[in-house]
This record gives sequence, C-alpha cells and structure tokens, in this order.
Amino acid sequence: MGVPAFFRWLSRKYPSIVVHSVEEKPREVNDEKIPVDSSKPNPNDVEFDNLYLDMNGIIHPCCHPENKPAPKNEDEMMIAIFEYIDRIFSIVRPRKLLYMAIDGVAPRAKMNQQRSRRFRASKESKDKREDLARYRAEILGQGGELPPVKEKTEHFDSNCITPGTEFMDNLSVALRYYIAQRLNYDPGWQNIKVILSDANVPGEGEHKIMDFIRKQRASPSHDPNTHHCLNGADADLIMLGLATHEPHFTILREEFKPNQKRPCELCGQVGHDMKDCVGLPKEKQGEFDEQSAPIGEEVNFIFIRLNVLREYLERELKMEGLPFPYDFERCLDDWVFMCFFVGNDFLPHLPSLEIREGAIDKLITLYKKCLPITGGYLTENGYVNQRGVHKILVDLGEMEDMIFKQRQQRELQFQRREKEKRARFSTGSNRPRWTPAGQFAPQPVSSTPRAIESPRQEAYKMRMQGENQANFNAAANLKSMLVEDSPKSTSSPATPNTSTASFTSLNSTKKDDEPPPDNIRLWEDGWRERYYLQKFGVSSDDESYEGFRDKVASAYAEGLCWVLRYYYQGCCSWKWYFPFHYAPFASDFKNIESKRYSFEKGTQPFNPLEQLMSVFPAASGNFLPPTWRDLMSNPESPIIDFYPTDFEIDLNGKKYAWQGVALLPFVDEKRLQESLAKVYPDITEEEKRRNSRGKDRFFVGPKHSAFDFFKGLYEGGGTDDEVDIVTDLTEGMSGKVMVDDQAILPSKCVPSPIPQLRDLTENRAIGIKFEDVKYGEEYVFKAKLLPTVTMPGRVLKPDDWPDRRPYRPQIGFSPNTPRASLDMAGRRMLGFHMKSGGASTSRWDSGNDRRNSYPPPAHVTAYGQSRFSSPGPWPRQRPSYYSNTPGGYNPYQRDGQHSGGGRQHGGHSQHGGYSQHGGSSHGNRDSPYGNRDSPYGNRDSPYGGYGRDGSYDGRDQNDPRRRSTGSFNTPNNDRRRSDGRQDYQSRRF
Repeated sequence: MGVPAFFRWLSRKYPSIVVHSVEEKPREVNDEKIPVDSSKPNPNDVEFDNLYLDMNGIIHPCCHPENKPAPKNEDEMMIAIFEYIDRIFSIVRPRKLLYMAIDGVAPRAKMNQQRSRRFRASKESKDKREDLARYRAEILGQGGELPPVKEKTEHFDSNCITPGTEFMDNLSVALRYYIAQRLNYDPGWQNIKVILSDANVPGEGEHKIMDFIRKQRASPSHDPNTHHCLNGADADLIMLGLATHEPHFTILREEFKPNQKRPCELCGQVGHDMKDCVGLPKEKQGEFDEQSAPIGEEVNFIFIRLNVLREYLERELKMEGLPFPYDFERCLDDWVFMCFFVGNDFLPHLPSLEIREGAIDKLITLYKKCLPITGGYLTENGYVNQRGVHKILVDLGEMEDMIFKQRQQRELQFQRREKEKRARFSTGSNRPRWTPAGQFAPQPVSSTPRAIESPRQEAYKMRMQGENQANFNAAANLKSMLVEDSPKSTSSPATPNTSTASFTSLNSTKKDDEPPPDNIRLWEDGWRERYYLQKFGVSSDDESYEGFRDKVASAYAEGLCWVLRYYYQGCCSWKWYFPFHYAPFASDFKNIESKRYSFEKGTQPFNPLEQLMSVFPAASGNFLPPTWRDLMSNPESPIIDFYPTDFEIDLNGKKYAWQGVALLPFVDEKRLQESLAKVYPDITEEEKRRNSRGKDRFFVGPKHSAFDFFKGLYEGGGTDDEVDIVTDLTEGMSGKVMVDDQAILPSKCVPSPIPQLRDLTENRAIGIKFEDVKYGEEYVFKAKLLPTVTMPGRVLKPDDWPDRRPYRPQIGFSPNTPRASLDMAGRRMLGFHMKSGGASTSRWDSGNDRRNSYPPPAHVTAYGQSRFSSPGPWPRQRPSYYSNTPGGYNPYQRDGQHSGGGRQHGGHSQHGGYSQHGGSSHGNRDSPYGNRDSPYGNRDSPYGGYGRDGSYDGRDQNDPRRRSTGSFNTPNNDRRRSDGRQDYQSRRF
C-alpha cells in the first residue's frame, strides 16, 4: 500500500497487535545442518491452519538483498528463495494449506505504479553508475585510496521480476521442484496441501490470496474457525485481512530495524555513504586483516494479530445514539475505506492528509460527527454510499486551509531545529584535537583565586568562549579560500587541511539539507489556483477551470469506488485507471453526492508480454523479443513516446526523489495493441507459452487423503474435463481440478533445475491443475462474520476492570505464555552482586541492617509470578501503570515502629534516608502504605499485607487473621520467628 508510515503509525497507536515470533533455529552437528522439524508443536503457542505467501515480498529481498552480499547468479537466488520459505514455514508451521502466490499481470490501475517504479529503477541505476565513476575519479585525483574495480560479473536487472520474463518462468519450474522435494522428505509437509499460483495466473499475489479466501468463505464446506497466517511486508495486507472479516487472521512480516549500517559502495567501509567517501585506507580487521567486513544482522519476524486490532477499533469506533442499529463490522469496513484517502497503490493521496500528521484520527473524528447525519454507513459489501462520503469530504475541505498553515508552521520549526543542530556541529568542536582548546584549554593560575559563584554560569561562559573562537577560525578559513593563487599546503597527507575539508563538507551538507523549492505555497492565499496551474497546467482564468476541477474530483471518486470493490469483491474492471498524476483537494468534491459509477464488465487483463511493453523502459528491452524491443527504441516507432529516456520527477513537497512523482506519459492501450499486432507473428513457441495465461497448481504428498483421488484422475490417460473436488478429502476446501500436461507424478523423475541439487528419482508427490469455485459477476460476497464462527478470546484489558485489581496482560498468543522470572539461584546471584538492594542507607541506621542484603523486588504482576515467593521482606508489587500508585521500588520499613512509610512514599525520612524511626509522623493515617486507611496491606485490602515484620500490614496485632508466625522487632535489629527459629532470609543472606 502506498503509505510508507502506515504500519509505524498503527503499531505505535495499537502496540498490543505486535508479537515477536519465537523461532527454532537449525542445528549444526559435525558441520552438517540439521533442519527444524516443523511437524512438532509450534513454539509460539498457536497452531495455524493456512499459510499464504506473497512471493514477491520474498523474491526481491532474496535476489537483491540490502543487508548482505547479493547472490552471484540465478541459481544462488533460487536457493536463497528456498531457504527463506523454509524459515517462514518453520515459524508458522501450517497444518492444512500452504498457498504461494506470485504476482501475475496486474490491473491497469496498478500497472501505472509498476511503470513508474521500473522507469525509476532504470534511471537510478544509470545515475548510480555515473556517480560511482565520478566520485572514484575525484577521490583518486586527490590522492585517496580505493580498492580496485571488481571485474564485471553477471548483472542482475531487478526489472526481470515481472510476469512474462524468462526469469519468472525459471522460478516457477524451480518452485515446483522445491514443493515436490519437501512433500517427499520433510515431515512437516506430509499432511498439507500446497497451491502454487505463478506469474502466468493474472492478478497481484496478495489479491489472488484474497480471492481464494473470499471464495472459500462462500462455500458451505468452509470451516469458519480456520486460522489464517499471511506473510508479506506491504501495509495493505492489514487492510485486506480486515476486509475478509475472518477473526482468526494473523500477518507475519519482517521486523523493521532503522538506521542499519551499509558499506560504502566505493571503499566498502561501514559508517559513511558514497557521497561522503574520502578514500581513507581500510582499517585493519584482525591481527592479519583476516576478518571480513561486518554483515547485516539476520532479520527477525513479528506477528500482527488482527483480532487484537479488531478489539482496538471496536473501542475507538464505538458510537451511541445512532438513528440506526450499530454494527461494528460495518464500521470496520468504513475504517478500511477511510484509510484509502491517505494513500494506496492506485490513487495518489489527498494533499491535506498525511499519515504523520494524524490524518486517520482526523477522519475518524469527522466520521463520528457525520455518521448520525448521513443516515447510514459509508460502505456496504464493497459498495460506496456517495452521500456519506460527500459529507465527510465537505467537512474535511473546510479544514484544509488550517491544515496547510499548521503544516508550514511545523516545517519551519523543524528547519529551525535542524539549522541550529548543523550550527552546533559545523563549528569544528566535534573534530578531534591534539591540543586541548575551548573550555578544556589550560588556564593560567590567577594570583588572586576567586570562588565560583554559579557553576552553571561558569560553564556557559566557557562554552561561549569556545564558540567565539570557532567563529573566528571559520572566518579566517573562508578568507583564505577567497585569496587567489594561495600557496599549496605543505602539510603531510596524514594531516589534511581540516579547514578546507570542513568547508567542503559543510557546503555539501547545506546543499543536501536545503528544502526543495515549493512554488505552490499551500499556506498562502491563492494556493488552489497555483496548484492546478503548476500540477495540471490549467489556469483559473480558463473557462474550463471549474469543469476541470469537477472532472478530476469525479475521476478520484470513481477510483475510490473501484479500489473498495477490488478489496471486497475482486477486480471489477481490468482496464480502469486514474488518468492524472495528482489528486484533487477535499474541497473540490462538490457534485459527487448524486453520481453513480459503473464499470465495464467482461474486461480481460493484458497478456504477460503486453504488460512488459506497458511497464518496461527501453533499457530493459532485452527481456522482450527483438522486434518488440525495436518498438521501444526506434525513433520511427509509432509508440516511441511511451518510452522516454529522461523524465522529470516532481518532489511534490517531499525531500527525496523516491517520494516524488514520476511524470511519465500514460500508455494508450489502443495504440499499443495496434503496434503489437504487427510484431506478434515474430514470437517463438517458447515466448508464446510464456505469453499465455495459466492456472494454479495443486500438490499433495503420498500420505494426504486426496492423493488417491488425484492419482485416479491420471489413470486411463486422464481427461481434460474439470472435476469438482471432494471436500471431505481436502478438509472442506472446494474448487475444481484437472490434469496437468506438465504434472509431477509418482514414480516419475523430477529433474532439478539447479545444478547444486539432485534430481528426485523416486518422487511420490503428485500435482494437478486447480481452479477456484466460479461465481457470477452479479454475485456479492457478504462482508460479515460467518454464523458459526467462534470468536477468539479477548486480549486487551476490559474497560470496566477495577483499578485496584491487578491485570495480567497477554503478551503472546496464549494467555498462559511463560513470563520472565528468576529462580532461586538467580535471586541468590542478584542478591550477592547488589548488596544495597536498591535502597540507600540512612544515617539513622544502626546495628545489623539486613535490608541492604536483598535485591530489589521483581514486579511479579508485570512479568508473571516467579517460581520463588519470598516469605517476608519482599512485598508483592503492582506496576505503576495499573493505577495511581507511586512508580518505582518502595522498600519496606526495617524497624519503624509503625509499619507504613511516611508522607514521602516508600519510607523516606526527612533526612534523606529510609527511616527506622516511624514515630508519630511516619506510618500514620496520611501514609498510603500499611495503615488502617490505606488500600495496601489493611483489613479491607485485596493485597493481603502479610509482611513478616508487619510491613505493608495495617492489621491489629491481635487480629486472628494475622499469621501465627508473625515477626516482631528486637532491640538489636535481628528479626526472629515467634517459634524461636532464625528467619529464613537471615540464614540465606
């Protein structure tokens, strides 16, 4: 989804949705790697039924990774993909189904984004090669040292990860081999079904998965309590998961770690970018420089629990007093729809909505305000209520002027802070000095030394002296650079001219940090007219100005209807797309309330090679047939204007080029088809096969209940007819199957497409073609919970939970997930190394104070009850976030005559220590600890108050509920049990 900050915002606002995965790693014995046995119970305390893999999220990081060296060739890429799938499978351990979906030909609305990405990638690759050559020449010309240029190896163009290329065809063959190998030898795969939807099956990978789930839910044999797990990094997977209305839905994704160190592409050293490289010698790694450069850490995985997100949203979207019945499932659909306004893969986001500025919170506020007026929800089963959307957009339009002004104020404040920060670091004070200077410079001893009246003022004066000296140095450096024919520096190469280097670095930093020019100035009057003039080339003086604004707004509203239908019902039109690069303002939606949008029925997707012609730049034409390639580069080509070699990237108020808008011409489908009709006869048989549309493939192992059924379809020569699946054999999964002319069959050798792996000479798995249940175009999939579903247990703390009652939060999938705790040995070690026990000693202490030999008590209610319970001096604690209790550790009162602390919580005396003399001012009715009026340790307290010496215990000494072994204070500060034996803790410590 086109909202880069969406998941970060979501995980910060709703933190309990995230659970870190527990992963069992393969073991190595005698340099032999032993794989994980995925047939064992899942270590995450949850069992998943179905695992869905959005394969493009796996293919890209395996083929061109960012945290480790790239594979050398295609074979290594395939093996990396196999290992990645093995790792995900061992984490999730599905018990019924594994569904692998590779992106096929996308709808036209998505192809425009793909076209932009691939043209950008080609342009960035070319610019990067030029920058590398220029920087290398500059550094070597200045005497720097760089490693020699590596010999040219096999260049990998990531644009080949597109349907119709030879690489994607090879990947499909390799995955079929991989599936057969695992079904034969991996115990965790023995009883599962595997579906592979490769690049020849039209549709985006994640939407093919959603189509499968949607159609299975409509089948009577579907189990409504199926637990789904979807792997992928795109933020729109969260929206798609919510749109299924399956309560047992979890997303697995890589954990993002910011500020990962990457090596410089010139010198290979870590710590700077290519543009900041100065060609310093490589630091020695190890005694003989035998250590290699550091490699990025292995990524970890996290689970996103959508059932917990549903709980959060149920609380946030709760409304009372509606003129119609409240339905949370409908509110959930409306929330998904409103998220489209801040960005998606098919429409640009509205200018007034930025996820970092709390755009979704603004929309929720407007939604709650407008919903009682509109008389109904915004959406129903993927169809938009234009009246409700119009009302929200009108109200948002009234806020636009204020939003733009506030945005500018925040931007100016940010620039001011950054400027001050650069000023602090540009004075040169952060460079290493051989001679102490500034506030560290030696000072002459005064003959009449004076006392320091204010240390803060003295420190400020010393800092100012250093800054003034730095200003004088900077002025002198600038003056020396302006002098013509200045003599060459006689300094050695080991001591470069720091002033020149500092000036150059400062100049480049200033240039890089300058904000891009903004000609729209949305915070000033006339912003609408300037926006349409700059972005659309339409002046407010033109007669068509108002009509053009309505046209853009109407196209955008139509796009919202298409996107929502795509998420809830499937692709309603393969040809529709938004025909503009920019979005309208919310205040432009004036006449959409009465409009009804319909889409052309019966449209078909492009063929794979046709899509390549639509999204590839001319630089990637080598993946196409020669005559097709010529159309992209020949000046006489009738469609040469579709393939510009240089194009503008409009930053559109952003800072980085990847955030900008690539101003590429839209492809005219009619002109493209007319041109391709002339070169279609030139393609080979192999290219014809890659250009065809295929079907999914269904695989099972010999132990699966459907194995004999599939095997029987091939007996007697087989048949091309579609056969309904017997749902009793496939655990309720419905669909149709047919024989495969490239089938993997038992007793038939499966050749390995990778030289490093051996052939499967004794294959026992079987494969067959598969197709989902077909529904008519008029069929509407209901967006609601299934009638017999069992909802998962609640995770969040109930709203009506009593403040004084401790709540044990669920930190994993199971409420009984083990918590961190210390056993007896751990407590002994902690007590030995932390003699003070977290408490400072009072000057009133006397005698043998054993309090100082205890470690600080653990917050057992926050991290779970430990297996060791202290018999006396460590009271049970409550974390500070459960109620308005004082945070931190409150040590018990050693010898206070009253059991509670004083007015200063935790037993602090007025002398700064921990009082042993309770007296009348300590432990009285004003103390919240251990008295009759305290909620802690008194008669009416649910927290007991069983301290052995009366700590936190406000009960009467004669109360029969007190322990018979209650302790008492003795003059020599040695507590003993009432039966005469020494206290247990005293003997241990």
